[in-house]
Amino acid sequence: MQNSPLSLSDKGVKRVPPSPSIPILRLDTEMHRAVINRIDVDAAERYLVTGSDDKTARVWTLPEMRLLRVLRLPIGEGNEGKVYAVTISPDGETVAVGGWTGYDWNEGVSIYLFNRATGEMRQRLTGLPTVVNHLSYSPDGQYLVASLYKSGIRIYQTSDYMLYAEDTDYGDRSYWADFDNQGRLVTSCDDGYIRLYNQQFKLLKKRKALGGNRPYTVRFSSSGDEIAVGFADSTQVNVLSGKDLSTLYNPDTRGVDNGNLLSVAWSKDGRWLYAGGNYHDSTGISLILRWEKAGQGSYDAWFAADDTIMDIQALREGSIIFGSADPTIGLFNANGQLTLSHDAEIADFRESLAGLLLSKDGTQVKFSYEVWGKRPASFSVNERILTVYPRPDSNLIIPYTEGLNITDWKHQYQPKLNGKALTLKEHEMARSLAIAPDGQHFILGTDWYLRFFDKNGKQQWKVSAPGVAWDINIAKNGKVAAAAFGDGTVRWYRLDDAKELLAFFPHNDGKRWILWTPEGYYAASSGAESLIGWHINQGPERAAEFFPTARFRERFYRPDVVAQVLGGDGNQEPKQQAIQKIVPPVVTLLSPEDKARFSNSTLEIRYRIRRVSKEPITTLKILLDGRPLKAIREKIVSETEQRLQITVPQRDVEVSLIAENRYAASEPATVRLRWRGGKHQIKPKLYILAIGVSDYDNNSLDLNYAAQDARDFVKVLEQQNSLYREISVKLLVDASKNDILDGLEWIEQQVTQDDVAIIFVAGHGINDTNGHYYFLPRNFNEQSFKRTALAYHDIKNTLSVLQGKVLFFIDTSFKTVKQGGVADIDKIANDLSSAENGIVVFASSTGKQSSQAEPGWQNGAFTEVLVEGLRGAADSNRDAKISLNELDSYLSTRVKALTNGKQNPMMAKPQTIQDFPIVFIKH
Repeated sequence: MQNSPLSLSDKGVKRVPPSPSIPILRLDTEMHRAVINRIDVDAAERYLVTGSDDKTARVWTLPEMRLLRVLRLPIGEGNEGKVYAVTISPDGETVAVGGWTGYDWNEGVSIYLFNRATGEMRQRLTGLPTVVNHLSYSPDGQYLVASLYKSGIRIYQTSDYMLYAEDTDYGDRSYWADFDNQGRLVTSCDDGYIRLYNQQFKLLKKRKALGGNRPYTVRFSSSGDEIAVGFADSTQVNVLSGKDLSTLYNPDTRGVDNGNLLSVAWSKDGRWLYAGGNYHDSTGISLILRWEKAGQGSYDAWFAADDTIMDIQALREGSIIFGSADPTIGLFNANGQLTLSHDAEIADFRESLAGLLLSKDGTQVKFSYEVWGKRPASFSVNERILTVYPRPDSNLIIPYTEGLNITDWKHQYQPKLNGKALTLKEHEMARSLAIAPDGQHFILGTDWYLRFFDKNGKQQWKVSAPGVAWDINIAKNGKVAAAAFGDGTVRWYRLDDAKELLAFFPHNDGKRWILWTPEGYYAASSGAESLIGWHINQGPERAAEFFPTARFRERFYRPDVVAQVLGGDGNQEPKQQAIQKIVPPVVTLLSPEDKARFSNSTLEIRYRIRRVSKEPITTLKILLDGRPLKAIREKIVSETEQRLQITVPQRDVEVSLIAENRYAASEPATVRLRWRGGKHQIKPKLYILAIGVSDYDNNSLDLNYAAQDARDFVKVLEQQNSLYREISVKLLVDASKNDILDGLEWIEQQVTQDDVAIIFVAGHGINDTNGHYYFLPRNFNEQSFKRTALAYHDIKNTLSVLQGKVLFFIDTSFKTVKQGGVADIDKIANDLSSAENGIVVFASSTGKQSSQAEPGWQNGAFTEVLVEGLRGAADSNRDAKISLNELDSYLSTRVKALTNGKQNPMMAKPQTIQDFPIVFIKH
């Protein structure tokens, strides 16, 4: 449930005006990362909207449940910006968002109205006295109702969104309001009453609910004759008369003996009644119940989520969508099969058994991705290596919880020291404990804070927690503490003054991770740069902007800085650049809309570019299916609507626009379009440039298998050729720098828009003293470094202009030379795979790992597994195709097993590139 806010009239509440000039560094994944409070669907069932405590609302396409857009509202510290309510207008054009929205600002709580198609804020409804718990449009779209934490309900007419009616005579929180098809309204309230209003919103009836003390969800049946009620404090469900709120019947809930069934919904045809909440089975899985005969028959149970079912929406043909506190969104068909779902992309640190383990200096941490300590992992800050299922390490220490008489600290509201209660806020629950090695202090982790006490119980400091503090530990050196939070992050704090030093986010896929300082300096694995970014408020009347850290790679990608933080005093960071001065433009696509159909190869694109900084726009790039189609560098107009025409092939396409200034490129504005005509399936041509250097002029650099890796890679692709109408190969073994440059020029001249280009590179790679990557050709001479080493920009310049789909495989070993160090493959992969470059990268390793090889393989580990996979082992679904995602999954699992965890390959894929097959095979 949400936090308990005060009303705006309560005394002693400090008002803090919004600060648009201060960027906020935030974690951001494709999926919500906190409880999903509400979901809604438009009348035509084209769009799903979701609202979360993570301070975003999201728009998803139906039936695919593909993320279309993130709606970003103005946010602040603490609760400011949490979304408790979201609804979409019946026509699908407007999304209303409310919650703790504007509460911390002088003018009161706001409801934000967003343009669903563009994500722009259309209007703001102001002056609400308390936070908004629920929003709903009437079926005809003429009214919007808001249920408030206090002071009842407000009803707006949508012609001008002026206040039309209100009822302030509510004794407690109102959590729900629902219209029937005739325009009547029913509401719930924690005062125990259900209220029924007529079409003019005059109160008709007010009755106490009988199934529990806290009625939560209320829903009209499709006919309006029945009203279903779910309770926050009961597993009963009531069905009331839609005329006078009298009790008609209670669905059978025998055996439903824990939690609650707070969320209810009717099927569209009224045949089925659904309910869910935190009622769960013996394994802890939350269930959705479905009763036949409109709730008067027997029920079956569907396994849905790991946490509370917060909302259920019924669709046509008996399917339903739910949102949960995990967070998860899922789609059940009429047979109870979970056909689509998006689960949380964060680690679940709950009930980790051993707790959060730390090395003596705090630079190594061990945690678990799943509840009850399942899927353990460790991470080294210095080595930048993430290991899933690591070997036992005696250097990692569990939290001390003994030595001081601290009791009632695990999931309790009143923790005690020597029998005396420690001071917490009302409803603040203690979750975790760590006692300092010297026994003089301890940290208590709670739902809302980390609290640092001395041994006598005097609080020394407290800091706000970004989520529930599930685990806490203090390093043996007594200098730093680390905590694992409900938002999926592990964060380090200096013990002396509570300064946050570092934050670490391990993506739940077990591969991607990002590590950053509060100032925004970061290190990241391949494909992980966009997991954090800068949220910049644009004032209360406009949608906020979000810029992933990838946009500022050249300034903020600093693994060297990050690695020094825990070993120093926490003040090692260079001076931070002013984010506002270097942010890229923002592109908005106005038409065509997503999933629009077209029948002419000439498309007109309507768009608008807005400058967030003062920097002029230098380039507008148009991408087709993630690859360059056209670039405009003259007369780029901002702020006003613009039009351009492009020619596209006669098939389904994806068009993206990216605007650049001299500092950074924008996030792509993308639309997927469907071709109306017949299919014109043309097999692509495959171009392969394979480079392998084993025999160097400088014999001390010689490698065993790089050249053979290139040969074997080419061989397996030539054998699996049914996907392509033709394969053209240039194999460069033990090549000089000039030979490699010629090869890059060859592939640049050959590849067209309909082709696929694959570049494979195996050999030595190093960074120079300035951190720039170089590949070492056969004739590399350390005395003539710049002249004989192949610079990364030569590779990038070719790959980024190729017109077709581009895959880059890089298998790099490293050799120490006077002018160079370990190659940073993560940086290369993230750069090439950015949307503006559009290249899919497969890297043989991550962090400071080097490629492994054994004589028995006759290849490096990466190529050994790569060849296995392309021969068919990676075809996990047995459809005779091997796609990007299948190959990535096979490589990551098999290479790790083959090398005993010493090597972890990664794939980095641009967000504008969809999964596609690389080869067809014969089983």
